Amino acid sequence: MSTAILTGPPAPGSSLDGDLRSLGFDVKAASGADEAGALLAAVPAGERVALVDPRFVGHVHALRLALTDPRFPAAAAPGALTAQSGARPALARALTAAGTSGTDDLTGTLADALDADGVAVHRPQLGTLVATVPADAEARHEARAAVDAVDDEAVRLRSAVKAHDGFFTTFFISPYSRYIARWCARRGLTPNQVTTASLLTALIAAGCAATGERGGYIAAGVLLLVSFVLDCTDGQLARYALKYSTMGAWLDATFDRAKEYAFYAGLALGAARNGDDVWALALGAMILMTCRHVVDFSFNEANHDATANTSPTAALSDRLDSLGWTVWARRMIILPIGERWAMIAVLTAVTNPRIVFWALIIGCAFGACYTTAGRVLRSLTRRAKRTDRAAQALADLADSGPLAGIVARVLARTGPRLPGVVLAAVATGALLATVLARPFGDRQIVIIAVFYVVLSGAAVARPLKGALDWLVPPLFRAAEYTTVLVLAARSDSAHALPAAFGLVAAVAYHHYDTVYRIRGGTGAPPAWLVRVTGGHEGRTLLVTVLAALLADRGDDFTLALTALAVAVALVVLAESIRFWVSSGAPAVHDEGETA
Repeated sequence: MSTAILTGPPAPGSSLDGDLRSLGFDVKAASGADEAGALLAAVPAGERVALVDPRFVGHVHALRLALTDPRFPAAAAPGALTAQSGARPALARALTAAGTSGTDDLTGTLADALDADGVAVHRPQLGTLVATVPADAEARHEARAAVDAVDDEAVRLRSAVKAHDGFFTTFFISPYSRYIARWCARRGLTPNQVTTASLLTALIAAGCAATGERGGYIAAGVLLLVSFVLDCTDGQLARYALKYSTMGAWLDATFDRAKEYAFYAGLALGAARNGDDVWALALGAMILMTCRHVVDFSFNEANHDATANTSPTAALSDRLDSLGWTVWARRMIILPIGERWAMIAVLTAVTNPRIVFWALIIGCAFGACYTTAGRVLRSLTRRAKRTDRAAQALADLADSGPLAGIVARVLARTGPRLPGVVLAAVATGALLATVLARPFGDRQIVIIAVFYVVLSGAAVARPLKGALDWLVPPLFRAAEYTTVLVLAARSDSAHALPAAFGLVAAVAYHHYDTVYRIRGGTGAPPAWLVRVTGGHEGRTLLVTVLAALLADRGDDFTLALTALAVAVALVVLAESIRFWVSSGAPAVHDEGETA
């Protein structure tokens, strides 16, 4: 139970007391700032406290948005202010100072004081919702009429839906999934429970696909769409009920990828039952998808706080968006998650896994080329000055291990002055050209892998502040993942490709986990984790060495890849779970549809 303190006697006929109690607050009344401070001091330190002007008139949902969102240490709306435990000391100081000021707008004064004291006060966008403190009876009457004129439940349902979803999600899922979210909220279900149900449904879909039978494929397609509906519902439930949590952030950040990649594996197993080996296509689709996401993440981090004028390319993009229909067209052609899962579901039901994977690869390759080309043009035409924070984020996304770290330290002062993206491109190009050109197990691949280690270290020896340095992390991802794919595909070792699929999946989880930690403002995973997992260059070198040593030893290469996949997965998952379920982890929720 949280505590709400009214800063004066309630207005006659006001429903404020009941509204606050309906939101879970224990309501107390004070005669002014001094008594409010005494009541505040009596509330247990770990509890949330709200201060509300007794003259407040507004919608219950406006109070809910201002006073119950757990993501912010302090939040305010006209006539209402809340502070969680971390902001309580600053609120107490502000109340003490306000006790002698005689202000008529106590909550507004306290909110400004919190901002001045270094506590960021969140002020939610209320839109058509009413939240006001009327100055007289006439203004109160007008405010109540305004409240009656707006259906706050309809607003609440609309605001449960993301503002920037894809076409399929917006027009084919959200019109009814928001009502499923409300149904779940009224029955006490949590977003985490819905997220788990979505995962379980997707895993059952993958199991159906693994049967290799037409009935299984049809069931898999239907269940995959059901899983996606639940995937939309969990976020809408979190926004509808304002139930955000650190565990929910972790589940939301990772389960989409787990579901999709598990379904890829199910399709590959189903195809194998019918004598069609599509593991290389499954792994290729996963690599393409992950590299494409890394492009998105790296570009956004590089330009998160860059200081420069808008580029001509960005200006053109804004003009196209103003035309209306181009917004949906441009969102659809990059094949975001809604369109992608719908395509996978339909093609699974009516075709076969090979067609599904080729459609995925072609569609995602086009989307990747489109988005990457646009971002390259923006970067080249935008004279941006990137900050140390952006450079550090790119360095963290690069996932450079101890070997690259040694090279970077040696070359930090005396090394080449070439941009990091050039060195990364040369390293990646040389490695992939050699892996593709030389036979499996060739010792020259190991030599070029050592060259890759040296150049990858040189690429991050200097801060990644160049116009195109945001391409360094995706280049490293492409080098590592594709090397594993090609070596496994060329190996005579049985089941090397499924083992490679597991290894890339484990490493990709680590890279997604890094992204969401950075988004939450906590920085990259701990340095020991990167050292233990070897970094991208260490793992790449290790796989090439294993291929050279085990080329003529039957299934030993498969066993080595499997052992490496299990080791990476165990270490990465253990640290990830520890972090995301800890009380200090941020409640970060993605508000834009992941491509």
